[in-house]
Amino acid sequence: MRSLQMHAPAPEPPRTKRIERSTDLAYQCLKQRILDNEYAPGTQVLEQDLASDLGLSRTPVREALIRLQQEGLVEVVPRHGMRVLPLSPRDMREIYTVLTSLEPTAAELLAARRPSAQEIAPLVDACTAMETALADDDRLAWAKADETFHRVLVELCGNRRLASMVMTVWEQSHRARMFTLKLRPLPVESTREHRAALEAILAGDAMRARDIYRAHRERARDSLMAIIEQYGLSQL
Repeated sequence: MRSLQMHAPAPEPPRTKRIERSTDLAYQCLKQRILDNEYAPGTQVLEQDLASDLGLSRTPVREALIRLQQEGLVEVVPRHGMRVLPLSPRDMREIYTVLTSLEPTAAELLAARRPSAQEIAPLVDACTAMETALADDDRLAWAKADETFHRVLVELCGNRRLASMVMTVWEQSHRARMFTLKLRPLPVESTREHRAALEAILAGDAMRARDIYRAHRERARDSLMAIIEQYGLSQL
């Protein structure tokens, strides 16, 4: 007769693993709040208050703040938690210089390798979502679809370092874009440019995809800087 084997319960993950998971949670939550302007530029919050709000200990919160500081989103203030760093008009010019240089290259690389329709289906869906949001005059839905388009495009370009660099500055500019979303005209031309870039990618026309994307980024920069000047915004 075979003896029954008792299986011991799976051991709990080591303490370091639990801290890593908590750090990731704190990082994602705090980053999203910063990007969505729940923590406005210049906001200062104590580390203990952040930990209590998230229901976490101070160690993972502290580690999350260090990561956010490395990304240029906050300043870690000893004994005072964090201060959300504002963006100046000069910061925005620098950010758009980077985006205007790198994102057209991502579009060129993606078009040059002639991706399948299935592979770029998320880009098609994002374009359709932008057009639907535009018809519904839903700027927030449009902004989310626009963000998806840009993120997916650089993820698919095949150059991980380029994608990482783009997303870092893209996230830094996200707050400014959301802050000025209702101050801008309806993004009719921007939506058309996304569709035109997508068609060039589908056609494998790398040069056209690059040129469309560069013009798109330059126009977006000029539009944002005009709003900053018009409303006298010194920080975003």
